Amino acid sequence: MHWPMVCENREGGAVGRGRSGGGMPPPFKIAVLGAQGVGKTAIVRRFLYDDYSETSSSGHGRQVHLSAAVLNGHVHDLQITDYPAIPTFPGSSLQEWSDSCCRGIRSAHVYILVYDICCFDSFEYVKTMRQQILETRVLGTGETPILIVGNKRDMQRGRVFPRHNVSDLVRKSWKCGYVECSAKFNWHILLLFSEALRSVGCARCKHVHATIRFQRALRRERCTLM
Repeated sequence: MHWPMVCENREGGAVGRGRSGGGMPPPFKIAVLGAQGVGKTAIVRRFLYDDYSETSSSGHGRQVHLSAAVLNGHVHDLQITDYPAIPTFPGSSLQEWSDSCCRGIRSAHVYILVYDICCFDSFEYVKTMRQQILETRVLGTGETPILIVGNKRDMQRGRVFPRHNVSDLVRKSWKCGYVECSAKFNWHILLLFSEALRSVGCARCKHVHATIRFQRALRRERCTLM
């Protein structure tokens, strides 16, 4: 099998190259959002490079990563955008493009909203961001799936809400997917991205059960195959 080659641009942009495939489906655009310090970047880097650092990445701008995934037998480009902690979700294209940190956020196919299970304020941020995303749907953004992710499961003893309470709220009341993970110990990282892709696949491809295969980068700063 010939895989499309896609590379990360460390300056925040991303470029891809590969076989000229006019029949390639459009890329899946995944937006990763959350308050400062919840581990968004740690999750993305663990997924793409199996790499983890205790150093905080707070203060960085919007970072775009490209990879590829096989969904139901078809190769899809995968664009993962790691956004900084934005104060509000842009309600219009004008607001989106006037702030470089928000560019491309309204065209995402799935939103991953990350909170720290030990931080009440980070859950409130996710709650507010979800509501603002829903409000933009009235303006015609469509039924974009939302996946709520509780990171830092390795710090279980310090959690501020019982897991079943959060899961019931998110799944039953919010009608969103819910996954808990630990970027530090690489627990449920693949699961959360699989769930994100399944939610997009079911919405766009009308498949109830999506089959996903992926292979991550083996070395840092190398082309990523997922």
